[in-house]
Amino acid sequence: MAKAREVLVIGGSRYFGKRLTDRLLAAGDRVTVLNRGSSAPPPGAVHLVADRDDEKALAEAIGSRTFDVVIDQVCYTPRQAEIAHRVFTGRTGRYVMTSTVEVYEHDDSAVPVPESAVDPSTVAVDLDLPWDEAGFVEAHYGEGKRQAEAVFTGSGLPFVSVRVAHVLGGDDDFTGRLEHYAHRIRTGTPIAVPPVSHPATYIHVEEIADFLFWAAGADFTGPVNAASDGLLAVDELCTAVAAQLPGGEVRFEVTESAGLSPFAFRRRYAMDNSRAARLGFLFGDVRQWLPKAVAETLGKDS
Repeated sequence: MAKAREVLVIGGSRYFGKRLTDRLLAAGDRVTVLNRGSSAPPPGAVHLVADRDDEKALAEAIGSRTFDVVIDQVCYTPRQAEIAHRVFTGRTGRYVMTSTVEVYEHDDSAVPVPESAVDPSTVAVDLDLPWDEAGFVEAHYGEGKRQAEAVFTGSGLPFVSVRVAHVLGGDDDFTGRLEHYAHRIRTGTPIAVPPVSHPATYIHVEEIADFLFWAAGADFTGPVNAASDGLLAVDELCTAVAAQLPGGEVRFEVTESAGLSPFAFRRRYAMDNSRAARLGFLFGDVRQWLPKAVAETLGKDS
């Protein structure tokens, strides 16, 4: 029997982070969850309470503990990455950061983008930007993730950044994006789309939990895209939502304004998942799980 791993999950108290923790525990890993105390971890996990932005508090909470793997679900800025680097250097054999498709926000490629489109080793880090201001971080989400990846890439830690596609599914989807469409389809309210709406890559909430669990146990490093096979455009997504809402009506309103519906993209927004496939993880097809994902999220209200 393989030796149980010591795994730290930073954040991860909801949505796919919660599912990841359940998978780790089911595999027999000794799991520690660190958050600010807003929610308790699943039974069987050790709970540490600290604000990861407070280096002294984080170091005190970790104490003398060491980990085989740290999975960082809530690193949004280079400052947070710098703190984590200082606290965890020499304390973990693997550091997995949940990143995002938004690191490619400046790309508009005719084909799905590979990881090489954003090389963290070439990204400039600016710690003097107002990374402690929530509004700034939200408005610079992709930039914050890029710079965080850059900090870890140069840190000497065995580092992986999982660039996650748009996540769908689960009855605990807190984003409200599918409900946005459901409300408009129920009421016949127009759905705002650009003149040309480009398709994107997506991943099911259970599949990204599976992927992070797999990545924690692998030995590769560097960025990796996590996205199901296939592309979806907003009209196909709306059709899947409408299928759960008998009598609803899908109406689109083409607009040049900035106020577009979620997933109605002016630019190309797809990731190439072939690196993950070469490393041994095979994704499902988005069209096979889409109806299930919509039913999970809207079933309680449909």
